[in-house]
Amino acid sequence: MRLTVLVDNNTLIEKYYCGEPGLSFYIEEGDKRILFDTGYSDLACKNAGKMGIDLRKVNTIVLSHGHLDHTWGLPHLMGSLNYYGKSRQEISLVAHPDALKPKQADGEQIGLTLSPEVLARCFSLKLSASPVWLTEKLVFLGEIARTHDFEQRNPLGEKLDNGVACPDDLIDDSALCYKSEKGLVLITGCAHAGICNTVDYARKVCNDDRIADIIGGFHLLNPGKRLLDGTVRFMEACKPAKLHACHCTDLGAKIALSKAAELVETGVGTKIQYK
Repeated sequence: MRLTVLVDNNTLIEKYYCGEPGLSFYIEEGDKRILFDTGYSDLACKNAGKMGIDLRKVNTIVLSHGHLDHTWGLPHLMGSLNYYGKSRQEISLVAHPDALKPKQADGEQIGLTLSPEVLARCFSLKLSASPVWLTEKLVFLGEIARTHDFEQRNPLGEKLDNGVACPDDLIDDSALCYKSEKGLVLITGCAHAGICNTVDYARKVCNDDRIADIIGGFHLLNPGKRLLDGTVRFMEACKPAKLHACHCTDLGAKIALSKAAELVETGVGTKIQYK
């Protein structure tokens, strides 16, 4: 599996790419060309072009959850690649069912801007709360079990369920997991479900306790002491070989995590490869 960071808050100092407060990864695994999240704007398309990555080869789009910094790049992608006006059913869109529901916070829209009806005309929708194996080694985890008390969070905004607003516990938050020779590689969007909950659930789904790497957002922005201490203790116990913490992970959290595992600088242009 090869993964390239197309969009992140950070950019690598030696690369002249642009960043934004969003996330998008390009993943190559077997015959699959996967776009994991789409960022906030058209930046995934622009950076991919600079990197020589042809997004027309993408045959699977995975949404980690339904928030704007992970989905608002989708209309730009569809427009630039001429997805509109014709059927592109050969391209799968994989997500939790709740990821497509309207979301709002403080009166502003923070969810997908495209309706399920429009998406269904352009993609083969694979909406699942259960794990979905994309290849023999790569799985979309679906709805993640939440078992660690220190990772419990308050709802973030509201979702519209059949037109009725209700607190959004972000049950749509999910991740990818790759079964490498050295253990599991977790690929996260924001980890609203809790990064430790995500690791534990991936171990269960993949039947492997070894963690080779975690790349993506850890949702540790100004975390409370209980949450940060609990996360560091968990990482010390599970002993990941590396951590590529990015996006919604602040400097203080990265410094704390670096005491538990090797923390690798991550940003637009980062490339990792696992067998």
